[in-house]
Amino acid sequence: MAAKTRPTSEVLLERILSSLDDDKAEEVVQIDLRGKTAIGDFMVIASGRSTRQVAAMAEKLTDRLKQEYGIISKIEGKDTGDWVLIDTGDVIVHIFRPEVREFYQLEKMWVPGAATGN
Repeated sequence: MAAKTRPTSEVLLERILSSLDDDKAEEVVQIDLRGKTAIGDFMVIASGRSTRQVAAMAEKLTDRLKQEYGIISKIEGKDTGDWVLIDTGDVIVHIFRPEVREFYQLEKMWVPGAATGN
């Protein structure tokens, strides 16, 4: 089996967004981090309606990236399903339950003047 070519961060971002869309993620926000930090090129923040949906979206996303690109993502928080962090290297993905997302308001850290939903 030939080694899979690592996709560009833009291709990876598009695949992550389509995976989240396929799994009915809500309030998906993408943030361009290029030139702002070295942690990655993009950040994606999304919500799921329940701990089960949050964990399932994370599981499916990491499986798809592994199958399609050979990317082994670091994942934290899947067991509780309140806030799952997926680090693909170039794209950082946060999937929250809505109450947890509202509490942490990550978007406000990265997007000046981001709406808080009030």
